[in-house]
Amino acid sequence: MEIERKWMVAGWPEGLPLTETFEMDQGYLCVRPTVRIRREAKAGGRTAYVLCFKGAPDPTGLARQEIETEVEETLFNQLADLIGKPLIAKERRSYVLSGGLTLEVNEVDRGQPGQFFYAEIEYPTAEAARSWTPSADGLTAYLADEVTGRPGASMGEYWQRTRGDVAQGGTV
Repeated sequence: MEIERKWMVAGWPEGLPLTETFEMDQGYLCVRPTVRIRREAKAGGRTAYVLCFKGAPDPTGLARQEIETEVEETLFNQLADLIGKPLIAKERRSYVLSGGLTLEVNEVDRGQPGQFFYAEIEYPTAEAARSWTPSADGLTAYLADEVTGRPGASMGEYWQRTRGDVAQGGTV
């Protein structure tokens, strides 16, 4: 189960310990339900190729079923070719928060007209997600625009706006 909150942000945060950086490319075979591929290249580390399935979010937008599995680079490339559209380029930076949480900030499609930043935090429980406040880590101004559960704020919907249609509950 994935339990997370999401915010639109302006740039990278200041004053937080940076733990890791990834360069990523991701694309969608289907948006509803979500079937996504992602290449995750950790700075100074390994590259993973991930196939991900996500169910519909709960009514609050906080939680949904998520299944991720690593695949071989060859399969990733075959699926990317099947998609036939430019993958979304992302840089993700992870920062330490209090209580063992991690703030993940993503820069999406750098240098493109739709370039933007968003941040998300994954939580161990829905209660933890509901009770955490940005003020706990001095992030009230930075995390002022929460989009958790807001229509149009998912990466799948961004994919549809910028790359065009994908299957929705049918075949690709």
